[in-house]
Amino acid sequence: MSEVKVAILGASGYTGAELVRMLASHPSFRMTALTADRKAGQEMAAVFPQFAGLDLPRLVSIDQVDFAGIDAVFCALPHGTTQEVIAGLPDHVKIVDLSADFRLYDLEAYNTWYGHPHQAPELQKQAIYGLTELKRDAVKTARLVANPGCYPTSVQIPLVPLLKAGLIAAEDIIIDAKSGTSGAGRAAKENILYCEVTEGLHAYGIASHRHAPEIEQELGEAARKPVIVSFTPHLMPMSRGMLSTINVRLVDGAKAADLRAAWQQVYKDEPFVKVLPAGVAPQTRHVRGSNYCFINAFDDRLPGRVIICSVIDNLVKGASGQAIQNMNLMFGQQETAGISQQPLFP
Repeated sequence: MSEVKVAILGASGYTGAELVRMLASHPSFRMTALTADRKAGQEMAAVFPQFAGLDLPRLVSIDQVDFAGIDAVFCALPHGTTQEVIAGLPDHVKIVDLSADFRLYDLEAYNTWYGHPHQAPELQKQAIYGLTELKRDAVKTARLVANPGCYPTSVQIPLVPLLKAGLIAAEDIIIDAKSGTSGAGRAAKENILYCEVTEGLHAYGIASHRHAPEIEQELGEAARKPVIVSFTPHLMPMSRGMLSTINVRLVDGAKAADLRAAWQQVYKDEPFVKVLPAGVAPQTRHVRGSNYCFINAFDDRLPGRVIICSVIDNLVKGASGQAIQNMNLMFGQQETAGISQQPLFP
């Protein structure tokens, strides 16, 4: 197809930088506008020196972008700032929003978890929740896609097929998840300073993390009934990567091998979801810098229970890579275009 002119709103953050890194090798998407707030007026290479070899547009403020000449927008702005921005974009523009502003269908739930009323309720009705492997057909015809959160992506890829197949109970799901510090964004914050994070590990958002309702919304849809999970995230002293260890209760005497068989059937043609051989534990280092999700299941010592492990790069499959995967579908591109990079190891 012809060239697609792309704008990245919030290009000076980590997810914005990942979008630039991957879109630089995209065969059809051309970056024609990059925005930033505090960095407006600077060259992208001044903010991220790794891009010195690329010919990129200068960073500008959002109000300086002529959206009449833009086909696609990746919105990598902070939560709570995106709704009004997207509401003001021309109707011809297709959008993938990487914030949480359009992920929750229930406006009251959004108000409860994010502390303010939704600013674009009519637009919320149009938004498609875009976990690509599970929502592909809906994404293809969408104008606005709500890109999933990183934790929800790592959890839903293994759990949704199992709930749909009736292999695990919808009750008593326990999620222990760990993320690198890039998940907290690039803004200076005391709690993610080097000395605050290195040589330690801590839980945060205990029983109150905003990804919980997103996870429950999508698992409930798969189970066809309300689902409540026990979800605890942890901050790891590493820049990127995410591991979700999920404890579930089996039904009808199933075993870990049955879960792997179900995944292999559902994901057999998926380029980015890999079911590892029996006994092999997924590791974050093996998906670093890639759009892959590695999953596996292990029989627990407790009868009738299984332990599931799922790993992604939180900045790629958990954010920017999946955003490009979705936009590829929206424009009829090959789904892997621009995001087929292999993991970086060591």
